[in-house]
Amino acid sequence: QVQLVESGGGLVQPGGSLRLSCAASGSTFSISAMRWYRQVPGNERELVARISSDGGITDYAGSVKGRFTISRDNAKNTVYLQMNSLKPEDTAVYYCNVYLPPQDYWGQGTQVTVSS
Repeated sequence: QVQLVESGGGLVQPGGSLRLSCAASGSTFSISAMRWYRQVPGNERELVARISSDGGITDYAGSVKGRFTISRDNAKNTVYLQMNSLKPEDTAVYYCNVYLPPQDYWGQGTQVTVSS
């Protein structure tokens, strides 16, 4: 069983920054790829970024590439999403995710609102 708890969301002005954190329970964290998704009401959940188990490989959606950075600290069982140069279209609920076959695990989400 894995539990994921996101934090760090909030209200920020366009051009600002936020860092999201996702704390994971369970001994499998360090061997698992992790992902950040986001969702706007009425839309499907969108993959934002993912990171390999050792942090050596990262991948981003085109809409956030160059602005967002995913990282992890396996000693703290935590994955991060540093978001810079935020835009109003980044407004969404952000979720962290891990897939441990046969099950997907999700956190409760954290709201990010970009508005002046």
